[in-house]
Amino acid sequence: MLISLGEYTQKNGRSPGTARQMAGRGGFRTAQKIGRNWLIDSEEVWPDHRVTSGKYKKSKRKDDEQDG
Repeated sequence: MLISLGEYTQKNGRSPGTARQMAGRGGFRTAQKIGRNWLIDSEEVWPDHRVTSGKYKKSKRKDDEQDG
């Protein structure tokens, strides 16, 4: 069942502004923009893109820096 993005954020305890930005960037699989309103499936899980494996995409080591 599709609900408004505002209802979805209240249900998940999130900020409406953050959800609008994520929807605009394609962060939700089921989000659809109809006119000026965003609709999303009520069962969609809030995406979590945090690294939980301990492996990071970029390493900030001094060995990696080159001073020309």
